[in-house]
Amino acid sequence: MSNIILKASNVNKQYRLGVIGTGTINNDLKRWWFKIRGKEDPFLMVGETNDRSTKSNSDYVWALRNINFEVNQGEVLGIIGKNGAGKSTLLKILSRVTIPTTGEIKTKGRIASLLEVGTGFHPEMTGRENIYLNGAILGMTKSEIKQKEEEIIDFSGCERFIDTPVKRYSSGMRVRLAFAVAAHLEPDILVIDEVLAVGDAEFQKKAIGKMQDISKGQGRTVLFVSHNMAAVKSLCTRAIVLENGKVAFDGGVENAIKFYLEGANTISVKSEFKDRKGTGLIKVKDIEVFGKNPNSKPQTGDPFTMRFNLENREEINFRDMKFDLRIDDNFGQRISWLSTSLVEKKSHSISSGISFCMDSLQLNNGIYYVTTYIEANNEVSDWIENAFSFEVDKGDYYGTGYFVSNGQSKALLNFKIKN
Repeated sequence: MSNIILKASNVNKQYRLGVIGTGTINNDLKRWWFKIRGKEDPFLMVGETNDRSTKSNSDYVWALRNINFEVNQGEVLGIIGKNGAGKSTLLKILSRVTIPTTGEIKTKGRIASLLEVGTGFHPEMTGRENIYLNGAILGMTKSEIKQKEEEIIDFSGCERFIDTPVKRYSSGMRVRLAFAVAAHLEPDILVIDEVLAVGDAEFQKKAIGKMQDISKGQGRTVLFVSHNMAAVKSLCTRAIVLENGKVAFDGGVENAIKFYLEGANTISVKSEFKDRKGTGLIKVKDIEVFGKNPNSKPQTGDPFTMRFNLENREEINFRDMKFDLRIDDNFGQRISWLSTSLVEKKSHSISSGISFCMDSLQLNNGIYYVTTYIEANNEVSDWIENAFSFEVDKGDYYGTGYFVSNGQSKALLNFKIKN
């Protein structure tokens, strides 16, 4: 017998932007007429790619397009991609929350879904009452819930507040309780969407351990969506990458993460940027931000590079220009200032661009914003306030086996410039 527990065949999902339906009685009748004649909906023939960053020229968008994959029993499938790539839409179809426009999903056994924090919880009911309510929604019988009630409460870590109305819970407590119910349902397929982004470090560790027990110990299947690449790498046995509603990669976890990050490290700078000032003799075209290699994310304590590809119309050399960077935290406070004026300038071409390199990144995990300033021939050439942002992951800066505690370093030292 085949051990395939889930199969997606040519799954497509189309949405209409703005309004529901076709918009006119004439189009509604046309859709109905095609349907009773056994023909394809004529309004499915149009629609644009699911790219949230572009302006729409159509009333329709394909959230998912030609999705095909199979999942074996006991497999942990990671689904990764940028915001708006179609990950949550795919999980909602797999969970029967919505149906595909075309195509089909075949599954074996019971599916438990945890798509949003506290979905199905009633705020006026206590945590204990919501265990029974949520368990019933997920398909558990009352006797099953009663048998596992204490185990669920213990796993959630909310025992002290279990008889308090859920409306008084924090978002972290809600997700703890919701995950505890779903994880103890003993489903054949557990579908999880970005749940670990809410819980604290202790809960994340416990949740990952539980998912590993579900998949390895009990032979159950997990579908896991997350932007946490470390969690995907430690938990998943396989991963697919979604781009604009399509499967761009399907294979090993490390290769999938590498494929995903390759497209995430290059930042294009728009020429029409509203805060851009200067003569434009030299200006930034795009930036690559990466850690110890071009496919890795910046991490505290690791080598770090910001590579600026430049447009140099007058072929101005390195000696006749100045390039400054200001790095701010998310409160707008300056963390560091880097400049080519701090290094010896030689008279050579910068046609290949400039890289600011550090042997060890002294920034803690978080998001940082960069302002760029270029002078050429003693005039402002390209000045962009908050030109781009980059994210730093936690790292073992001191080599002790422990991550640096939260908080931001206030200096960047020992940087080098490469042309």
